[in-house]
Amino acid sequence: MKKLVAVLFTLVIVLVLNAQNIKMSLKNTVVETFDYQEVRLNVSSLSKSVNPFSDVTLKAVFTPENGQPVEVEGFCDEPSGKIYKIRFMPRQAGKYSFKADFTVKGRQSKTYNGSFTATASKRNGPIRVDKENPTHFVYENSGKHYFWNSTTCYWLMGWTDEQVSLQAIDRLASLGINRIRVAIAGRSHGGERWNEKYVKECAQFSFMLNPWVAKNPQSLDEPQFDVTRFNLEYWQRFDRMLSRAREKGIVVSVIFYVDGLDHATDPFKKANMGNEFEQMYYRYAVARFSGFENIMWDIANEYHLFRSPEWAEKMGTLLKNSDHANHLISVHGSSDFPFRKSPWVDVVMYQSWDECGGYSFMLDCFRQQAATGRILPQINEEYGYEGHYSIWGCGPTATKEPNARSGYNRSQLAWEICMAGGYQTTGETAEFGTGAGEDTGGGWINGRGNDKMTMLNYYRIMKNCFEQTEYWKLKPASQLVNYGNLCLANPGKEYLIYSRVQHCRLSLPGEGKYTVTMINPRTGEQTQLPLCTAADNFSWHYPKEMNEDWVFILKRVE
Repeated sequence: MKKLVAVLFTLVIVLVLNAQNIKMSLKNTVVETFDYQEVRLNVSSLSKSVNPFSDVTLKAVFTPENGQPVEVEGFCDEPSGKIYKIRFMPRQAGKYSFKADFTVKGRQSKTYNGSFTATASKRNGPIRVDKENPTHFVYENSGKHYFWNSTTCYWLMGWTDEQVSLQAIDRLASLGINRIRVAIAGRSHGGERWNEKYVKECAQFSFMLNPWVAKNPQSLDEPQFDVTRFNLEYWQRFDRMLSRAREKGIVVSVIFYVDGLDHATDPFKKANMGNEFEQMYYRYAVARFSGFENIMWDIANEYHLFRSPEWAEKMGTLLKNSDHANHLISVHGSSDFPFRKSPWVDVVMYQSWDECGGYSFMLDCFRQQAATGRILPQINEEYGYEGHYSIWGCGPTATKEPNARSGYNRSQLAWEICMAGGYQTTGETAEFGTGAGEDTGGGWINGRGNDKMTMLNYYRIMKNCFEQTEYWKLKPASQLVNYGNLCLANPGKEYLIYSRVQHCRLSLPGEGKYTVTMINPRTGEQTQLPLCTAADNFSWHYPKEMNEDWVFILKRVE
């Protein structure tokens, strides 16, 4: 009897999915490296008893001429299972062959073979950890160094009008932002959740992100998600958001959950964390997005509030093993990072606010990482958003002042973080609201801004300052400057000074002449000062008193 059932089941599959009912096509016969090739299967019909997401698998092996084969998982892109796609990013030029297997309920139904050509491109490619300077980043294809200048816009996907989110990306790119944090799943009753009273649920914006099919998608606590089926309209919008960000040179940190403890953000809860359907959620995102050069993965925002370290290890390993393009992976938590040695971790990320997350904190983070024998970039992913809460200060003995998280104040802290050799992610004010107040913003919550929001101008100036140097070769050397100023140095060749007090002096070795550039970190204005001769007291000093922050770059004249 069992054999008869198996034969009948196989017969049904063959009848439904024969060669006439499935057609394969390629996006292009020629594709650029670091773009993605898309293999598409059009299926005339699936049995109603088949869940097109959980019962069907599509996998392909891509083999470059004279190269190693790469396995890639495909995904369903039509609710009834009429369209399946595989996205593959070729990372070397040449001819590729592939073999794709379409499987229903564990039984292979069809195999497809094809080929295409990848041509060399001028795309930057994904960001990678710089092997020669492993606290910094480079683009894989162009080899250019990447100065991480990042901001938060969790609910960018919450806009009713898709064009608003795309315009927000354009604005952020124009301000020098090259990385944004965007959530797939998130749910909140409104900005009051974080004392941001001007960002509200309204006709033009929703806090209800729905990556799964839901019976009640606008219900805060009872959307009744079907975690075996994805809301494809939402995921297709995410595709378009990633495409616009790619055009604008912005890396998107894809966050699987933001505030997972809140409301119905997490349909799995601790009881089902890491189960087959949560794994399917992570694998689906990888299958859909890993062909984009401009992404990285964040397993969860503040994972420790609703998940265990063991879960993070499991899902991080899943991402590492699933992503054929090996995009960077990390997880956002607190001021501690228990995964320094984990093979899936590419970037170490913290949340440490205000002065507790500044220069000394970052230096200590580097020391802790070095003790593992594995050097990685160190990021303070959250250290206090502009205008966020009325009092700042990171502990009972820390400085606390009303309204102290100004835009410039945040940029000063960012300078500290970067002068320690680390990187940072900021967040714009939400005072210019969404659905309330002057309805022209949303800031760190949803990415929208206006011309009154000037904070990111300071960050663009900081980025430009660093990019005038070979910053990836510079190391913290504040012992070379006086009065508590900060210095990065490639001794005898190049120095970057962030001066915070009235006087600035730099110790220099031996002989040599240096050009000296003085930069105003508030306006970006640059002034060329007289050449410095190192033999003059083996030092350089700025001869005038200063009452604001200034930046100096010294470069040896060869």
